[in-house]
Amino acid sequence: MEIFGYLASLSIGIALGLIGGGGSILTVPVLVYLFGIPPITATAYSLFIVGATSLLGAWPKYRKGLVDFKTALLFGMPSIAAVYATRKYLVPAIPDPIFRMDGFAFDKPMAIMLLFAIMMFAASISMIRKKPCKDCPDDGDVRYNYLLILLEGIVVGTLTGLVGAGGGFLIIPALVLLSKLSMKKAVGTSLLIIGAKSLLGFTGDVANTTIAWGFLLAVTGLAILGFYIGNAMSVRVSGHKLQKGFGWFVLVMSIYILVNELFL
Repeated sequence: MEIFGYLASLSIGIALGLIGGGGSILTVPVLVYLFGIPPITATAYSLFIVGATSLLGAWPKYRKGLVDFKTALLFGMPSIAAVYATRKYLVPAIPDPIFRMDGFAFDKPMAIMLLFAIMMFAASISMIRKKPCKDCPDDGDVRYNYLLILLEGIVVGTLTGLVGAGGGFLIIPALVLLSKLSMKKAVGTSLLIIGAKSLLGFTGDVANTTIAWGFLLAVTGLAILGFYIGNAMSVRVSGHKLQKGFGWFVLVMSIYILVNELFL
């Protein structure tokens, strides 16, 4: 199972490099089901893995001029504050078990995995239904809806803190709609936002979690390697078709997690 886990870690990076987002949604299931890591710890590890991979992945986008720093700052600051506060204060404050009823205990690890499965389900539907962008804005004057950007940043940061996923499937549409960025620039900017908020959010876990640094750095290194492999392959492969296929895979995984947590 560990061998499959390390191969899956490489695959997460490849998926992220190929389709520009969504690959990180599999990080927590890989850590929980293949490496046997408890869900709460897995969400902390996922923040580091996703953050480091996304931040390094943003570099080639920056060199191509596809990162908008002002947008990243406007969206990233409330998101970073939300994810740090969630990991530092909210997650430790959640009672375990959350409630008991007729001998059934709804505990914190189950709640985290169910919330994660719902996030995966939403992400999969977004990837499956998404069509090639024909009417996306071209690069030009960027217009900001400050209030909605602030609110979206807080919501995405809180969800990221709870489940340890990057939230690219939420961030990219928000950047296109609220900041009027082109799709390519939204993808590059989202990588920078995801990297910064995930890594800074992870610091909220350092005092609460015992970190197995050797294991974490090994998995992160494989994910980063996978990202650059996927990024190199992306010029030869249809990203839209891959995204739809990957969306179906994530959908199946979300249903498996729901069934596993509720009935198995």
